[in-house]
Amino acid sequence: MAHVVVAPAAIADLDALIHSHSLPGDTRDRFKRSMRPLAEFPLLGAPLAGRWDGFRFILGPWRWMIVVYRYDDPGNLVEIVTIQDGRSARSVTALR
Repeated sequence: MAHVVVAPAAIADLDALIHSHSLPGDTRDRFKRSMRPLAEFPLLGAPLAGRWDGFRFILGPWRWMIVVYRYDDPGNLVEIVTIQDGRSARSVTALR
């Protein structure tokens, strides 16, 4: 099983979304539960392209929450690098 870590920037992203979107008090627990499958299936997410080449994404506890991560196969490490609102024109999946 892969080890899943959340980068400090992603923690800050989640905290900002909790504040700006008035998310419920159990948001962090929901987020942790929705990330559990990455430990067993680190290539679960869809690959990204362009400046995000080498990264993958999955949806968080809400369909609009985009969780971007990278998988280091030799180290068996999943690193969550950012969490974004997919409805934003600035999100990683937005067409340029």
